[in-house]
Amino acid sequence: MTETKAYGTWPSPITPERLTEAQVGLGPVTIDEGQIYWLESRPNEGGRTVVVRLRADGRPEDDLTPMPFNVRTRVHEYGGGAFAARGGILLATNFSDQRLYRLEPGRSPVALTPECRAMLRFADHAIDTARGIAFAVREDHRGDGEAVNTIVRLDVEGPENEGVIVVSGHDFFAAPRLSPDGKHLAFISWDHPNMPWDSTTLWLADVGEAGWLSNVRSIAGGDGISVMQPCFSPGGSLYYVSDQTGWWNVYRLDPNQRDADAIHPIAAEFAVPAWSFGQSTYGFLRDQHMIAAYVQNGRWHLSLIDEASGQSTMIDLPYTSMSSLSIEDGDVVMRVGAPDRPAAIIALDPESGRHRVLKTSGTLSISPELISVPEPIAFPTENGETAYALYYAPNNPDFEAADGALPPLIVKSHGGPTGNTSDQFNLAIQFWTSRGFALVDVDYGGSTGYGRAYRERLKGRWGEVDVLDCVNAALYLAKIGKADPTRIAITGGSAGGFTTLAALTFHDVFSAGASHYGVSDLEALAQETHKFESRYLDNLIGAYPEAIDVYRARSPIHHVDQLTSPMIFFQGLEDVIVPPNQAEMMVDALRSKGIPVAYLAFEGEQHGFRKAETIHAVRRAELAFYGRVFGFTPADGFSDLVIDNLS
Repeated sequence: MTETKAYGTWPSPITPERLTEAQVGLGPVTIDEGQIYWLESRPNEGGRTVVVRLRADGRPEDDLTPMPFNVRTRVHEYGGGAFAARGGILLATNFSDQRLYRLEPGRSPVALTPECRAMLRFADHAIDTARGIAFAVREDHRGDGEAVNTIVRLDVEGPENEGVIVVSGHDFFAAPRLSPDGKHLAFISWDHPNMPWDSTTLWLADVGEAGWLSNVRSIAGGDGISVMQPCFSPGGSLYYVSDQTGWWNVYRLDPNQRDADAIHPIAAEFAVPAWSFGQSTYGFLRDQHMIAAYVQNGRWHLSLIDEASGQSTMIDLPYTSMSSLSIEDGDVVMRVGAPDRPAAIIALDPESGRHRVLKTSGTLSISPELISVPEPIAFPTENGETAYALYYAPNNPDFEAADGALPPLIVKSHGGPTGNTSDQFNLAIQFWTSRGFALVDVDYGGSTGYGRAYRERLKGRWGEVDVLDCVNAALYLAKIGKADPTRIAITGGSAGGFTTLAALTFHDVFSAGASHYGVSDLEALAQETHKFESRYLDNLIGAYPEAIDVYRARSPIHHVDQLTSPMIFFQGLEDVIVPPNQAEMMVDALRSKGIPVAYLAFEGEQHGFRKAETIHAVRRAELAFYGRVFGFTPADGFSDLVIDNLS
């Protein structure tokens, strides 16, 4: 029997504790000498990430990284590429000291790099088993001023060494990749003020017997072209992804050719922005036969491509999100996701299309009837443009609202801002929809997955285009009767937190907001952030300090007098990407103005929350906050939240 209750007050079995209960984050997966490895992030172990290997009997084993080893690199602060396996050699970076270690079953990790208080950081390793070395990106923080990024050669047999620089002279490097015969190394570079999705260069070098590089030459990319993911085929041809046509497509450069050939050119993206190292969206079954994943209109697809015939065959899988593709001798493993099931690591038979699940991020501990499956929507926005989003309707089979009632709406602004939404199953979203909230996850202008032109809508206009697209998503849903126009909240983390704050400051559509480690002062961000993003705002806002007036005009902290809506702030006190003072300045200003405001700060948390207890506290507080400011009592009864200035 369905019970009638007001939206937002529906009891739900998805408690805050359930968001982390038996849940793990699944990281990159790789296959080496028939062994399958992946990374697993565990909220209930303080957010620790471990290497998991699949035993011959099919059981996962995590003895390679015993407590307290935590596989995570701080290169670029966002990390990625913290683990590599090739020829039976396993390497991983430990978060606490940032040293590189060799891993072996049954042994404690063996340090390969010296102790230097995390001032040397390593990522994106290319292992050369024949020479007993590895090439890696190194970020050196030992000097004054900006960190120095290089590619180094490391001895993987020991003793401890800090690496010998083999490539330098650019602000950033990524993706050192070795040819099958060990004679060539490809890598990517870029320089300030570019980000890797703006302009990069692909280089190719000859590798000598001792691992020294010679004949280093640029072969692709350049101004206005983003090149990424270099990869050698079994036959030695160099492949890469480039957006030279406006879409990230795959190209092949044969050793005997001068110009590269596009492989399966299509208006789709075979890559995502390189916020972290180690992307892999394509690989080779055998020479000139490849498998590639691409995203089109927000949904991922997987294709088997025969380069000789030009034929492409879609592999039908019950998944809409795909990443971290790894192939060895016809064996295929990858990380996948879908709207109606937890993320998983799978093994795929490419010929039959059959797959088996090796590991899931958790059990689906709720009824499938409770899941709100997202609906892709396109809606009108500024200047006659179209923007995109995923809409989640309120859904709980045990409850319904009174006739004519409209649900409160949460507008979610993703981070980046060069990023995108995903329809991958997210229990945190179901937490809201199962309680009677509607939610819209907005792919505002600047998001990826829609080509370079859509991505560059945000160029010079961060704080305007993204905000207007979120505003128009809310107005569109209210207009078609899917949201209560008087109860619309906006939430976001990091860059999405800035969009949240700007939307509340400069527009009156939203009646509440939640900022998760969000930016409030663009000028402070430009002055204080880390190297990777230190010039990011040049393209999003303008060069600093030349465009200082624009920075101040778009920074919510300078326009608190325009704020009227209640807000809640969540902040990690060890966040170096968006330091705590960004939130605290806004909280102080709102308190002084008499606007309802709540602030929760967390010791030991950085940029993004990883600890189970933090995740629980944040979700309880945000629900209680919406209940208090929207005038209803959540069924869970979370009532201990302190909101200043709220009578």
